[in-house]
Amino acid sequence: MTSYTLIGTPFSTFTRTISLGLHYKAIPFIQEATLPHSDLAKINHPFGFIPTLIIKTGADNDLGDEIKLRESQAIARYLDRIKPEPSLQLNEQEVEGGGLAVPEKMWEFVSFVASFGFNAVEVGVVKPRLKAMDDGVEESEIRKVIAPGVETLRSFLSVAESLFTSHKKFAFASRPTWADFFLYPLLSDLSAIPEWDEVASQKVKQWKQDMDGLEAVKNTMGGTLEAGSRP
Repeated sequence: MTSYTLIGTPFSTFTRTISLGLHYKAIPFIQEATLPHSDLAKINHPFGFIPTLIIKTGADNDLGDEIKLRESQAIARYLDRIKPEPSLQLNEQEVEGGGLAVPEKMWEFVSFVASFGFNAVEVGVVKPRLKAMDDGVEESEIRKVIAPGVETLRSFLSVAESLFTSHKKFAFASRPTWADFFLYPLLSDLSAIPEWDEVASQKVKQWKQDMDGLEAVKNTMGGTLEAGSRP
């Protein structure tokens, strides 16, 4: 028997990506909420980051083998391997565009989100806005401070939207893929601050509304910024 423990706070966007996948695939797990660089995070990740998925095997999990799998994309690929259905991959039959279009374009999008989206959304806008609000900074001053970040964010969202398959309900298909689950936690956070209405297009807002209807999204809403929580 195999058991799973997810290390990371629900507030973490990368941790939420993995919990979305676990819920969507109906894989039972326990979540131990902790912030990056906490003692628990450092025990389970060589650089103290989150998430980590602890995989325990054996009849008695306390005595069985244990694997600590780190980094969201590695964990996502593991979940797809152990439970292929419901799939979060993009299948050959679902690829559109012909010629050079391949399923790996979905993973390209995931890499864009992880490499550029996190900085554009969280580092450039969400986190500095929250800190300024907590420090009692005037709204007009907050907008000045984050203005450069808002423009970078606007550019990122424009690129992300341009990579969506135009007539599909989700980013690449009529069902969610990992592309949706990596992007959604970032835009969930963004939707909790005023800049959401300024930078999100109608298409992006509709995509988020469709994502909001997923049971996996509803099951992972607690403890997030959109739900009113703070780290």
